[in-house]
Amino acid sequence: MTTVFPKDEDTWDSGRTCSPTAAPELAFSALTEADLDAIMDLEKRVFTDQWTREAMITELNNPCAFYVVGRSDGRIVGYGGEWIIMDEAHITSLAVEPEARGKRFGERLLIALLQEARYRGARRATLEVRIGNKPAVALYEKYGFRSVAIRKKYYQSDGEDALVMWVNDLFCPEVSDLLNQTFGAEAAP
Repeated sequence: MTTVFPKDEDTWDSGRTCSPTAAPELAFSALTEADLDAIMDLEKRVFTDQWTREAMITELNNPCAFYVVGRSDGRIVGYGGEWIIMDEAHITSLAVEPEARGKRFGERLLIALLQEARYRGARRATLEVRIGNKPAVALYEKYGFRSVAIRKKYYQSDGEDALVMWVNDLFCPEVSDLLNQTFGAEAAP
């Protein structure tokens, strides 16, 4: 299956995300096994419930999965992943280095995931997020996600609840306008 993002050393044009004056440069590439040491380290620093290396290797071989890394100054500062099944995308992970937060890296990774989902034919998207993660909830709401349920004690490490959020139309004018405004005229259809 063709993806918007290259699989090897090439990177997706980071200029599509926003102008350099608005935020630091962020280059995207598909996650590869060579990135796993950095991703596992990031997982330990930002999540109390982490993916295992074995699970990530399985994900790299999952034809329904897509994982992207974001690099700034040549260093991985974040990554995101999703499963795309039929016309639905399930965002499985979105992480940004603590010292790199506040620079729109998480937002640009989310946009990359939503663009890839649209490119692959997804019309809707879902995710779970910690109920107490107000910045993440606000970001997801900005891109059309709405809370539809609560998964009680979803996070095993501390028993925190998760909000289940959905955006029911990735092509609705509000979401499309946000993605096109951020990406400009080069956005994928």
